[in-house]
Amino acid sequence: MSIYTPGQVAEETGFSLDTLRYYERIGLLEPIERNSAGQRRFSEEDVGWLGMVRCLRDTGMPIAEMLRFTALVRGGRQTIGERITLLEAHDREVEEQISRLRERQAAIQRKIHHYRDLLTEQADPAPCAAPGDHAASN
Repeated sequence: MSIYTPGQVAEETGFSLDTLRYYERIGLLEPIERNSAGQRRFSEEDVGWLGMVRCLRDTGMPIAEMLRFTALVRGGRQTIGERITLLEAHDREVEEQISRLRERQAAIQRKIHHYRDLLTEQADPAPCAAPGDHAASN
């Protein structure tokens, strides 16, 4: 079983050292084992759990919900149904976020096309147009 220093865990997970300490303090992480000098030593299991925490955080799950999920996981097999319910609700939230992002992306793409059309008009003016005949646009 591998043991990781806080620096290695920060590099592996992308969490800052302050965030790792915070997550331990609020109970999102089990208390981290320490060596004889008092330095934190993370296990593979800790790093794996932090991968799940990263996934939940990156998809917008609030800390309170992550703590609820953590408590359910620690509650054993009898909480699996509740875990599924919590994750399904979060999955629906993620789907809604993706939908909103796709709508915003479509608006951005429309604006890109609009600007490209304007550049094309500038580069290829109508043969009989006099300078200044093209109306300025966004």
